[in-house]
Amino acid sequence: MKELVYRVSFPKLGINLNVNPIALKIGNLSIHWYGVIIAVGFLLAFFYTLSRRREFYLSRENVETLTLSASICAIIFARIYYIVFYPGDFYLRNPSKMLCINEGGIAIYGAIIGGFLAILVTSKIIKKPLFSILDLMCLGLLIGQSIGRWGNFVNQEAFGTSTTLPWGMMSENTFGEMVHPCFLYESLGCLVCFIFLHIYSLKFKFFSGQIFLMYMALYGILRALIEGIRTDSLLIPGTSLRISQILGLLIFFASFIILTTKLLKKRL
Repeated sequence: MKELVYRVSFPKLGINLNVNPIALKIGNLSIHWYGVIIAVGFLLAFFYTLSRRREFYLSRENVETLTLSASICAIIFARIYYIVFYPGDFYLRNPSKMLCINEGGIAIYGAIIGGFLAILVTSKIIKKPLFSILDLMCLGLLIGQSIGRWGNFVNQEAFGTSTTLPWGMMSENTFGEMVHPCFLYESLGCLVCFIFLHIYSLKFKFFSGQIFLMYMALYGILRALIEGIRTDSLLIPGTSLRISQILGLLIFFASFIILTTKLLKKRL
């Protein structure tokens, strides 16, 4: 069977690439770039959190325990979220596909929910302050998100509506149209958020939980804006509402209100 290779181009930039979603084949085992990229993002996020653990009153063992529990729950909830909001009855008709994460199909909001619940429980077990942990872990998460979005590029998914902008992208999956490379927008957006919050956490942090609230507000509005031009959005069943856009806006407003209230109280 012939391997799928995408012919990806950015016509106005003169960039043409052949992108094979499979990084390596060993016998009948295929190792996908999607999984490799996610793993690289995970490792860099882990080493970053490990390097700053003392600033957030955590030991190496604490970070390892938190990372393990949060990662397991994040993967499970990310897949469940995707399956629940996937349009139609594909997964009901093909239940064996529910476990095929290597083919893509995870949702970041599901990962955030799962990771948060795991950290909530684990923080009680290791007897460490929840909001201090969240401040550190969300910084690592931004690294993982920025790198992980390139998994969507190699799978040629998570792109947007047609565009005439200089960085418009084309491939077999865009059906001959130049489209918004939404994966790139989110990757760069998360990178900018990480750099900003990293510097802010070093010099300007006022209270535990502030970096986490800022992350939620920044990522919420970023995702809401990008989701507005995506063509593969997950919808609330029975509606045309984009679940990630609605959640992004709700998270942005809730985080912004809480953050503003706390900062005003600190300054009074």
